[in-house]
Amino acid sequence: MTKFVYLSLAMVFCTTIMKAQGPVLRDTLKVNLLDEVVITATRTERVLSSLPLPTTVITNAMIAKSGVSRLNEILGEQTGLITVPDFGGVEGIQMQGLDAAYTLILIDGVPLIGRSAGTLDLSRISVGNIDRIEIVKGASSSLYGSEAIAGVINIITKRTKKNQTTGSVSYKYGSFNLNDVSAQLGWNKNKLAAGIYANYFATSGFDLDPSTVLKTVEPFKNTTVQPKLYYDFSDRLKLIFSSRIYHQSQDYRSIISNEYYSGLSSIKEWNTQFKLEQKINLKTQMEYELFSSNYKTNEYLNSSNQQLFESSFYNQWLMRPEVRALVSFCKSKLTSGIGCNYETLDRTYFSSKEIFNAQYVFSQFDYNPFDRLNVLIGFRYDHHNQYQSQLSPKAAINYKFSKSITVQTSVGYGFKAPDFRQLYFDFTNSAVGYTVLGYSVAANRLDLLESQGQLLYRIPGINFSESLRPESSINFNFGSTYQKDKLKIGFNLFYNSISNLIDTKVVAQKTNGQNVFSYFNINNIFTYGLEYNSSYNFSKAFQVTLGYQYLIAKDKSVISAIENGAVYARDPQTLQSFQIKKSDYFGLYNRSKHTANIKFLYHFSKLKSDINLRVFYRSKYGLNDTNGNQVLDVYDQFVAGYFLANLSISKQIKESYTLQVGVNNLFDFTNPEQISNISGRQVFLKMQFNF
Repeated sequence: MTKFVYLSLAMVFCTTIMKAQGPVLRDTLKVNLLDEVVITATRTERVLSSLPLPTTVITNAMIAKSGVSRLNEILGEQTGLITVPDFGGVEGIQMQGLDAAYTLILIDGVPLIGRSAGTLDLSRISVGNIDRIEIVKGASSSLYGSEAIAGVINIITKRTKKNQTTGSVSYKYGSFNLNDVSAQLGWNKNKLAAGIYANYFATSGFDLDPSTVLKTVEPFKNTTVQPKLYYDFSDRLKLIFSSRIYHQSQDYRSIISNEYYSGLSSIKEWNTQFKLEQKINLKTQMEYELFSSNYKTNEYLNSSNQQLFESSFYNQWLMRPEVRALVSFCKSKLTSGIGCNYETLDRTYFSSKEIFNAQYVFSQFDYNPFDRLNVLIGFRYDHHNQYQSQLSPKAAINYKFSKSITVQTSVGYGFKAPDFRQLYFDFTNSAVGYTVLGYSVAANRLDLLESQGQLLYRIPGINFSESLRPESSINFNFGSTYQKDKLKIGFNLFYNSISNLIDTKVVAQKTNGQNVFSYFNINNIFTYGLEYNSSYNFSKAFQVTLGYQYLIAKDKSVISAIENGAVYARDPQTLQSFQIKKSDYFGLYNRSKHTANIKFLYHFSKLKSDINLRVFYRSKYGLNDTNGNQVLDVYDQFVAGYFLANLSISKQIKESYTLQVGVNNLFDFTNPEQISNISGRQVFLKMQFNF
């Protein structure tokens, strides 16, 4: 805690010194083209082309032309992002080969919560109120703390322009009885602006295996309401209030020991944000923010005679006050902040409500010694009541060789704290009988199970005396962009090395033959690869974009075991075992070496119509070990590579109406046995009225 106090005082001292500098010079980074300005990468307004970090922006126009309804759909169309379902069917996003648990998801700069199994359900977010999505790839803990090892995705919602009243109503109907209804109203006059967005989404789900009673995705419906309020007390003081209310209910069905059970699963989410923006003088700005969020789930299963079989709940709260200062001087900016996270979780399989309490401070120096060069240096220090304190530094450089060629490079440290589940989980599967214990409760629970005669034996040499350490990463990026006339080409080389990876490990065997698992810092993994993006405008009406990612993701301990001759595979023909070579090791599960996309957009100006065709490819990947050596090697069974294609056609009628038809998964690709999140062909019709 002493280090935290020292760093806090240092931040305040630096801010005070900068306030004493001379008159501020013209900010060479400030522009009026809002569609080129991003804020997530540095927490300040920056021109996209000047950033030293790999950043992608998905605009509202891109979302509208695609015809998608939910966040997971539009993210899955981006280069280097792969939507991956977890064991519960929830879709998260894989970035630079790292799991969904390592990507921080924000809405208007504040975090989404509700990682009940480590993955945020991206389908919770409707795209109807999104102004743009900013994606920053690479470790971002220097600004955002835990969960930002792979990067940050910030969903920025719409705001009505000054002295305007706008609104829209849309309805989309599609396959699987999909109904998506949205309404939006914005008002802005003088000092007051307000807006509200509402969405209703429902579907009958889909079934990839009609031979079973259960559907792949059961029917569900949800509603979202997002009110916003802005008030300008003066040119120097502004208030922003926003909130998000979300509710979902879904049929919950299961078959256990050949018995059919049915029930309901519900989600209730609420968050609110108060932010005060103060302009002290021409060179100093302050932001005071208070954010609070609650994520709650309840689900139950009844037997065929309507007797309660099992029920569970999840109730998470997060409260975060934060103060930020932005000081401009000469050709530089200093962004500093201090805040705390107070988080609680009460859920089934916890013995009591658990509390996380963390304080943090961050600072970032943004320096432009001359117009062609930008240097970014920053750090964040997190002090936590449950794990080791973390210092997260980062440095990045952007250099513009000419009007056409820009080079960026960055190196950063990221960390992911042990979550509530990894520390306090106490779960026994009622159908199979295995047990999973959080690290902090495992020792006492094992002693209890042993005293009750439920343990056959305990794995020797395992103790829980040391604290579970945060996962940590070192991330490198090097990229370049070439843009001239109709052509734009960009590439980025990346490397991630993650230490102290938290994974499950067998700690005991029960008398019923099942294992007891707990969480440990076990593996060190690394990912590296190349991301390529290009676009070419053949004319004002016709644009083609191309994206590709090459990825290698492996476990260092597996490589060491192979080098030591300790990993074997069995020949399926002769059934003889043999040592595998390093070249036989494919890598981590659920990673494809090659992913690619090509997108065609054609605009018929006379018809006021657009045709948008997107084709995606994912090469083969492995879901699990199929030959018994606990390693994904070339002798295992793989999910075969596949193509998907999405097509949408939009037609503007007069000035206020838009009609859109489309087909997702145009060629009706499915793989029921291995892929649960691809439903087959989806046809839709959408109508929108703007006023």
